[in-house]
Amino acid sequence: MKGLFLIEPLVALYSFASFLVLPLVQQYVYRRLWQELTNTTYPVSANASRCGPSNTSSHHEDVQKAASLFSLYSELFSMIPSVAVTLILVSYSDQRGRKITIVLPLIGSLVYALSFLAVSFFELNVYLLIVSSFVSALFGGLGTFLGGCFSYVADLCEDGQQKTLRMAGVDMVIGLLSGLASISTGYFLQAAGFNWPLFTVAILHCVNLLYAVFVLEESLKPAPDDPLGSSPLRNAVHHMACGVYQLFAKASRRRNILLVLLLLLFISFAFANIGGLSLITLYELNQPLCWNEILIGYGSALSTTVFLTSFVGVMAFSRCGVPNLAIILIGILSVMIAMTLVSFAKTTLVMFLGALFACVACLDTISNGVASIVFSSLYAVTVAWFPGFCFLLSAGLCVIPLALLVGVGLLEVNEDKEPSDADAIIPGEEDLSGYDNETPPLI
Repeated sequence: MKGLFLIEPLVALYSFASFLVLPLVQQYVYRRLWQELTNTTYPVSANASRCGPSNTSSHHEDVQKAASLFSLYSELFSMIPSVAVTLILVSYSDQRGRKITIVLPLIGSLVYALSFLAVSFFELNVYLLIVSSFVSALFGGLGTFLGGCFSYVADLCEDGQQKTLRMAGVDMVIGLLSGLASISTGYFLQAAGFNWPLFTVAILHCVNLLYAVFVLEESLKPAPDDPLGSSPLRNAVHHMACGVYQLFAKASRRRNILLVLLLLLFISFAFANIGGLSLITLYELNQPLCWNEILIGYGSALSTTVFLTSFVGVMAFSRCGVPNLAIILIGILSVMIAMTLVSFAKTTLVMFLGALFACVACLDTISNGVASIVFSSLYAVTVAWFPGFCFLLSAGLCVIPLALLVGVGLLEVNEDKEPSDADAIIPGEEDLSGYDNETPPLI
């Protein structure tokens, strides 16, 4: 049977399953730690509030510290293997096919979902979730999967306009399904507990895996005489190094400086934004908000509107003639305002306003992991005297990408002539054609 070249159903199911389980993790860990540290049952009924007089602030502080440290360990043990596998697999897929970057992360997600289900059903040690995070990271992660899917789309498109439209469609699918999953999580959890949502996630990943293996057609066929099969790891790393070299080769000093500034801008912004977002659920569970699972689901859904609004916003600003640097500036300022609002939020309304301002671009795996580790450790230290400190720090760190953005703007203003092809930020295909038949030297 001839396979299909439709990646959208795969992305849809993966997005729904992933965003169905993400809000569950911190809530499950929080409830288990609450029971262990306070020797009391976690209050979930309408008549028993965690913020009532019977539950002192010291209980909240102890549980918050333990939960943030749990998040630190989980991110630490999953980030390193995930980053390494992502770099190797995405580079390897450029020669050997995209499906490996799609199938392996699905296996890892299935392993994690089944492990989470086992811990919840049999009430095993909650720290086994850290072990399962490490094991699933060996198969790649979200960055690997999305990188493979967008590369798959790029392989199928014949021109830039078609590529942009289809990638925007994939982005919209992620936004719609992730928002739907986030809203569903709260109601699902309230009605059926943790086991049934986790079982549903495992089933969805199984269906997705079957589709990816047996239905989805490979978009990139390796050449029959391709020698890469003899040493895939070595050649993948070599290909990645060559790509980095080609990015900076045959270019002016000004272009390289501009590229470095843009990379630093992206990384610093990602660090500040993801660092704050990774702790939102813990902050919502703490006093004085004390959100239940329904409100947490709506908050998560609101934050996923980035996938729906980012493309529409950029397209609207571009049609109105707004410069690219101004669009970036708007995004950074929105995060600064959002994190500042969250740091002093005492009511549900202010928290939702912060989530609205936090509609920004999707960020990479490295910044995600490192930021979560750093901010989780800081939250554990500061939760006793000022729980909003990490969000205030996140807003302050946005000054770094703002300063880098000013540097980029000054470089563009001082440019007296139109940049040539060699001065473009990313060399065109014609600039790289000289390397087709020879390997560029590695520096």
